[in-house]
Amino acid sequence: MALSSVFFISILISYYSVKSYGEELNTKKFPKDFMFGAATASYQVEGAWNEDGKGENNWDHITHLVPSPILNNDTGDIACDSYHKYKEDVSLLKELGVDFYRFSLSWSRILPSGFDNEVNQLGVEYYRNLIKELRAHNITPVVTIFHWDLPQTIQDLGGLQNDFFIDRYVDFARVCFREFGEEVKYWITFNEPSSICYLGYGRGWLMGLASSPGIGEYLCDHNLLRAHAKAWRMYDDEFRKSQNGVVGISISGDWIEPSTDSSADLEASETLLQFTFGLYIHPIVHGDYPEVVRTNVDKRSVLQGFSQSRLPRFTQEEVQLIRGTSDFIGINMYTTSLVTPRGSDNISDISFEADTGVTSWKPEEWENSGSSWLKVYPKGARQLLKWLGSNYKGVKLIITENGYSDNNGTLEDDKRISYYQRYLSNIRDAMEFDGVDLFGYTAWSLLDNFEWISGYSQKFGLYQVDFNSPNRTRTAKKSAKWYSKLTRTKCIVDDCTE
Repeated sequence: MALSSVFFISILISYYSVKSYGEELNTKKFPKDFMFGAATASYQVEGAWNEDGKGENNWDHITHLVPSPILNNDTGDIACDSYHKYKEDVSLLKELGVDFYRFSLSWSRILPSGFDNEVNQLGVEYYRNLIKELRAHNITPVVTIFHWDLPQTIQDLGGLQNDFFIDRYVDFARVCFREFGEEVKYWITFNEPSSICYLGYGRGWLMGLASSPGIGEYLCDHNLLRAHAKAWRMYDDEFRKSQNGVVGISISGDWIEPSTDSSADLEASETLLQFTFGLYIHPIVHGDYPEVVRTNVDKRSVLQGFSQSRLPRFTQEEVQLIRGTSDFIGINMYTTSLVTPRGSDNISDISFEADTGVTSWKPEEWENSGSSWLKVYPKGARQLLKWLGSNYKGVKLIITENGYSDNNGTLEDDKRISYYQRYLSNIRDAMEFDGVDLFGYTAWSLLDNFEWISGYSQKFGLYQVDFNSPNRTRTAKKSAKWYSKLTRTKCIVDDCTE
């Protein structure tokens, strides 16, 4: 880039900016057709865990274990009671002025046994009513087919580590497309594969609480990608022409910042980005795993005495099956990690972390949230989008989650507003100055809700929920009022420029 161009852009950034928490904000409006939304997930908000024919899922099973692995013995048995209060939730969305609502379908509510031989019509009716209510208020439904709640019958058979999962998932997806596809035009196959596979089957924190580090996550990854691709192809073959929808997937991860500008740290950053995002996006775009992922796992597997790589291989037929199977990619972004190469390599260490060859951390001095894993680093949003736009040119992106937690659900949540402002400013920069093709943004979350193994201790909601009240009373936080202004003005501050 010419020096004059750099100077001109710096003048623009200065002109179109104000400060929040000492950081410059881009005050240009988002494009008129840019969509703003809010999100939840079925187990985190619905409750009604054993009502109207719903079957048991993995979270029903986990939260009822004795002793409970969930903080404070919390469960999602009632959660926000959105199963009974969906009309009230839609009225909150209308109040926010959002263009869309991203929510997920409970597999075990629709197919109680996990299999498609029995469809629970009461479960189907619940989602039909929710979709009808959204459309009556001109809110577009964006539907996630799988957001971590798996029928326990399928988890008992190994869950996503078993090839058996693939066709069972496709069966479920077909039921979803058939029952809701006339009214739903945006579909997401899986939410956060890395959380499902790495945290679920590698670390044993989610799914079935069984850990198989360095093996289980790769089996899960391999099956998830094949299930995603088969579902996308099935939609393309059987439903797209009549329903005219689009199907994508949501990938999550930190921006990976090199701890210094040394070549070693830059390489470590690129490696971990490929293990985090490339592990999923690269096969979908190009048909196979990134070279550095394949090389690292293959090499370490041989040195560890395995007869074949711990990372399974796609057949040539599967490469063709998977390549090109996404109409858009969703990105869940919250925070950033610093990285540097690992020191001496312990070859006996069979784990995802060892395969990356990278050490990551979050500096103590970075701004905290209510979640230990979420440190505030707004610049990471632009850097991540820029990296994605550069590595996957032509791929349409949407931010399907971004948000900030506290531990008390305060109504005066200025820190959440500042977080949103600073992240959205960097997102706007990525669109304006880096040419990133981004068509929407989703706030996580509409409501304070059940945050998995952390129970109700972490509050992400734009609306406070009183979990001590039988009515699960919702109250707008200051951030909800701010977000409602954003959705109407496309502007993160009071006075925007065009």
